[in-house]
Amino acid sequence: MAEIMNKFDVAVIGGGPGGYVCAIRCSQLGARTVLVEKNDLGGTCLNRGCIPTKVLLHSAEIYEELINHGAKLGLKIPRIDIDYAAASAHKDNVITKLRSGIASLVKGSGVALVNGEAVLTSANTFTAGGTEYTADKIIIATGGEPVVIPVPGADKDGVMDSEAFLGLTKLPESAVIIGGGVIGIEFATMLSSFGKKVTVIEMLPDIMTGMDTDVIHTMSQIMRKRGVMIHTNAKLTEIRDGMTCVFEKDGTTQKAEGEIVILAAGRRPVTGALNPGAAGIITERGFIITDDSMRTNVSDIFAIGDVTGKIALAHAASAQGLTAAANACGKNAIMQYHIIPSCVYSSPEIAAVGKTEDQLKAAGVPYQKGSFPVAANGRSTIMNCKDGFAKLLTHKRTGEILGAHIVAPRATDIIGEICVAMKAEATIEEVADTIHGHPTVSEIIMEAAHDIEGL
Repeated sequence: MAEIMNKFDVAVIGGGPGGYVCAIRCSQLGARTVLVEKNDLGGTCLNRGCIPTKVLLHSAEIYEELINHGAKLGLKIPRIDIDYAAASAHKDNVITKLRSGIASLVKGSGVALVNGEAVLTSANTFTAGGTEYTADKIIIATGGEPVVIPVPGADKDGVMDSEAFLGLTKLPESAVIIGGGVIGIEFATMLSSFGKKVTVIEMLPDIMTGMDTDVIHTMSQIMRKRGVMIHTNAKLTEIRDGMTCVFEKDGTTQKAEGEIVILAAGRRPVTGALNPGAAGIITERGFIITDDSMRTNVSDIFAIGDVTGKIALAHAASAQGLTAAANACGKNAIMQYHIIPSCVYSSPEIAAVGKTEDQLKAAGVPYQKGSFPVAANGRSTIMNCKDGFAKLLTHKRTGEILGAHIVAPRATDIIGEICVAMKAEATIEEVADTIHGHPTVSEIIMEAAHDIEGL
C-alpha cells in the first residue's frame, strides 16, 4: 500500500510560482500529482523576492508622495514618521496571507504536498524526507538563489544579499548596492524614496543591461535626480570595515560608504542537492538545459523557472510550468518567449516586451518607431510624473508590433495591452484605432501608435 501511495504520474520538485502552478495544472489534466517543497510554498518570489519588495516599495511610494507633494494636494500632515518595523510586519502579513491562499489552491486541486528536499536517484525516482517516491514524469522547479560575490570582505557583518535585506526591520540611513540590474534599481528606488543615501556600483557600462537604450538613459537620469549616486564600469575589489566598498573605475581606485552593503549582482540555479547527474540530466554552469517544450535531455524529465537559466521572471516560470504540465500530460505545447513582458517596479515603473531598437538595427529589420512623453499625458501629470515615455516598434512593411518600452506610472499594468496585441498578431493601426479611456496613463500607448502613423 505504501508503495502505491508513493507512486505518482507527475512529481513537481519546487513550489514556487512555476512549480505550484505546474502541479495544479497537471492535476487538472487528470494526472496524479505530488508537489515537493523544502521550505515555503510560493518560492523566492512570494517569500523573499517579488512580493515583499513590492510591499515595501508601496510604502515608500506613499511616503514619498506625501513628503514631496502632500501640501500641493491639500494633504497637510505636520510630521510623517517612518515605522519600518511596522512596514516589515505588514510585508510579512501579506506574504502569510498569499502563502495560505496557495496552499488552499494546491490542496483544493487534489495535489499531494510533501515537505522536504528532493534528491534524484534515477530518471523516475527521488527521495524526500527519508521517503522514496516514483513518478512517470518529473518536473524540476528548484529556482535560484543570490550569487555570492567572491571579493574580500563579502562575509562581513553589514554585508547582505537581497533576501537578507528584505528581512530587515530597521531602515538603514545609507546603503551601497552592488549591481545595477532590476533588483538593485528596485532597492535603490525604495531606499531613496524613504530619503536615504544610496550608491549603486555596476560593473557593466550601463545599469539595466538588456533594456532598450532609451529606457536606460531615461532611468539613469531619473535615478540621479532622485539623489542616487551611480557608478558604471566599476569593479568591486574589496569591502572594508565601516562598510567601505573599494572599486576600480576609469583606471583609478575609488570608494563608497554606506551603513549596509547589499549584494544584488545576480542569481544562480539551485541544483546542488538535487543531484541531477543521477538522472542523467545535462547541466551547464548548474542550469538545467531544456528545449522550448521545457523537456530536458531525459525524455521523462522537464525543468522550468530560474533553474533553466532562460528568463528569471516569476510570470515566465508560471508560463513554463503550464507548458511543461501540458507536455507531461500528453499534450503538445511550446513556450513563446518573445511575448514575455519584463517589469521593474522603480519610480516611475519600467515595462517592456519584444525587441529593443538596437536589436532590430543589428538584425537589419526594417522598422518604424513611435513615442509619446508622459509629460503630455493628463493622468501622469495628475500623478506628479513628468519623466518617462511610451515607445513602440513595428515592422515597416507589415505594421506588426515588434517591441514596446514604457517608462511611466503603472507601466507594469499597461504592458499587458501590448502583450495581448502581439499574441493576437494585431497591427499598430488596430492599436491606434482602439479607443482608450481618458484620462488614463494607457493613452500614451495610443498616442505612440498615432506617432508611428504620422498622426
